[in-house]
Parts: sequence; C-alpha cells; structure tokens
Amino acid sequence: MRYHIWTVGCQMNKADSQKLAAGLDRLGWSQVARPEEADLVVLNTCSVRDHAEQRAVSKLGTLKKLRGRGKELKIAVMGCLVGLKTDELRRRFPYVDAFARPQQFEPIMEVAGYEDLGGEFWPTTFAVPEGPTAYVPIIHGCDKFCTYCIVPYRRGRERSRTIDDIRMEVAHLAARACAEQGRRGVREVTLLGQTVEAYGHDLPPDPATGRPPDLADLLRALHDIEGIERLRFLTSYPKDMTERIIDAVAELPKVCKYFNIPVQSGDNAVLTRMRRGYTIEEYLEKVDLIRRRVPDVAITTDVIVGFCGETEEEFRRTYELVERLEFDKVHVAAYSPRPGTIAYRKLADDVPHEVKMARLHAIEQLEAQISARINSRLLGREVEVLVEGQGKKVGAVRELPPQTGRTRQNKLVHFVGDAAVGQLATVRIERTSPWSLVGTATT
Repeated sequence: MRYHIWTVGCQMNKADSQKLAAGLDRLGWSQVARPEEADLVVLNTCSVRDHAEQRAVSKLGTLKKLRGRGKELKIAVMGCLVGLKTDELRRRFPYVDAFARPQQFEPIMEVAGYEDLGGEFWPTTFAVPEGPTAYVPIIHGCDKFCTYCIVPYRRGRERSRTIDDIRMEVAHLAARACAEQGRRGVREVTLLGQTVEAYGHDLPPDPATGRPPDLADLLRALHDIEGIERLRFLTSYPKDMTERIIDAVAELPKVCKYFNIPVQSGDNAVLTRMRRGYTIEEYLEKVDLIRRRVPDVAITTDVIVGFCGETEEEFRRTYELVERLEFDKVHVAAYSPRPGTIAYRKLADDVPHEVKMARLHAIEQLEAQISARINSRLLGREVEVLVEGQGKKVGAVRELPPQTGRTRQNKLVHFVGDAAVGQLATVRIERTSPWSLVGTATT
C-alpha cells in the first residue's frame, strides 16, 4: 500500500505529517511523491490565512477529478482546516473519507484499515526528519484567543507533553532516526508550541520542586542528550516569558541565543483590540531583559499591519517600534479576516487593501535596512554553521556557494567547503545581505 502526504502551514503541521508518515511506514506502507501513485492521500492543511486554505480547497478539487477518472484512493484531510465540528466540511466535500484535527491520527488510520493500534502506538512512533534538524512539538493548542486568530478553535486548548516523553523522542532522533538510513543523527532540535513558554502549566507539580515543570526545566532535561548540539524553541508569547526561561537560555551552551517574540503591533490600543494580553511597555521590558541577560542574542518578531481600525498614528507607532528595537528579522503580514474568529464576528475590516499593502511594504523596506546593518557586522568574522544541505541557483546564471546552513542566531549562511551535512563548520563571512551571509569554511 502506498500513501502521499501534502503539507502546508507551520512547523507544527510539518511535525504532524512526519509523525503520520512514520506511523504508516511502521505498518508497512510506502510513501510516494505523487498522489496519482497513492492508495491514500492526506492533506495536512492550514487555515491561519485565506491563501493557505484556498490552496487546500484547490487540491481537494484535483483529487476529486482524479477519483472521477477511475482512480481508487482514499482521501483524508487533517490540520487546521478541520475544526471541532465537521458537518460543514462533510457537506462541502462529501468525497473525503476522513477529517482529522491536528494530532488526531485515528480517523486517518481507520480509513487506512486499522481500527485499534493500541494506546502505545503513537507515543512510541517518532518522525524521521529529512536532515540534521528536527521539530518536536512540546505543547499543543492555545488558550490565548487573540481576536484575529483561528488556532485555538482548530487546535484546541493547551496540552503539554511530559518531559519524559519529549526526552525519549529527542534521544531517539539523536541516536537512531537518521542513522538507520545511513545518515548522521539529528544535531539540532526546535521545540514547538503555539505559545511555547506556556509549556508545563497544565502538568502536575514535580514532587521535588512543588511546582509544575516549565520550559526552563525541559531545556535543562534535554541539554545532556548525546549527539544534540543545538536546542531552539518557538513561538514565544511575551506574557509567558519568564526570567527562569531567559536564564536557561543564557546559561545552557546548547540552547541557541535566539528568540522569536511576536509583538504584532506597536500601539496599545491595537493590542487591546487584538486581545494580546500585554502592553508595549511590558514587551519592551522583556526585550530589554533578554538583551541584558543573553549577549549576542538575535530577536525576531511578527507584525500584523492593517488590523481592524488601525489608524495612521497607530501604524506609525508600530513603525517606530521596529525602528527602535532593530529586530534581526520581522515577519510582516497584512490582516485578513478569518471566519470563526472574534475579530470576524465583532470588528470591522475597515482598512483599505491598498493602505494595508503600503504599510506592509514600509515595514519590509525598513526591516531590510535594519537587517542589512545587523548582518554587516559579521563581515570578516568566523561563525559556527550547522550544515543542512546544498545551496540553490539564483537567477539564470549565478549560483550560491554549494553548501548552506544556519548559525546559532538562525542566520542563513551559504558557503564554500567540504563539510558533510550534519557537521558543524566554521565559516568566515565574506559577503552579507539583509537575508543571508556568504563565506568560506575554514574548518
């Protein structure tokens, strides 16, 4: 039997798809590159933005036509397109055999012919990553209910995995997952959560400390796993960031000096309408604390422009915040309403599209200048790079150097060298841009 998994969206979706693939492989199935070759096609969907949702709908239309031409295949949809209630989806797509929420693999396995795999099947089924880096979800769901966000309605409330379960998976990735295929084991793990610092709050207290474990405890528990050289985590939520977590990043050598802390807006009134749960003043305090405690830290952020009611003055405050804090990178998006969210029900999407685009481009241009200035400071310096693969062709003629990887600050590096994928290489930086660094390996 053969299967094909199509994935869009965040790293959580990628991790879910890899886990599902590992489960099917464990049962003797074979993965194929094209849906035309498969007996089972799974679409792992995203609905955070309308474009991603429409891609999934278009893909479903293609599969319907494929089946209409006589192809015998089962179709399953999982991920954020699937909410608590599937009645509407079943009405729209009656030819889909199974709908499954994130991390809910059972409906898909039932379609594949397995009704009872036992309670230990999924806890001991680990994804096989494609290279020396891996994503490991540590907390599922979200309790924040920001007004623009559909995630809590699709992924549910926050649910933390135990430290023992996570440690077992990370140890497996380091020791066996890639080695079984003749490759070097995983060297870098990114711990995932919609609000990753919320990890552990729903777990029972540790008898030794009298409190539930937190992200700092988890980082310390993973730090001594042989083979793992780097630990990262994302995505951060300002309100949940604690001094204990910041100190763990500062004190543990394997934890990368990198934070992704979405701010979304630089104006308190907009943050209130977004229901983000913090003020700009509180956000600034957290960024200042991180920069004081963690030397050479890189901080990235997310920004939404054109949110409901955003005035020119409110946008100006966001622009000035980006200018002031000099983030290493800003992921900026124009607001688009998502059905089912609080903003969709209660707030007017009243910022014209052309105004949203103008504000988006203004942030992009500002951040390109800031990133170029930050990256230029690395010119002539040597940096540690985890080799992840080969460089890509740029334009019609010029090619980037043949190898690529990232620094501990998550900066993309293209370089000339002969280091194997999975090795840590020392690279001297010879050229910089807002988006990447270029150099030559010295070791």
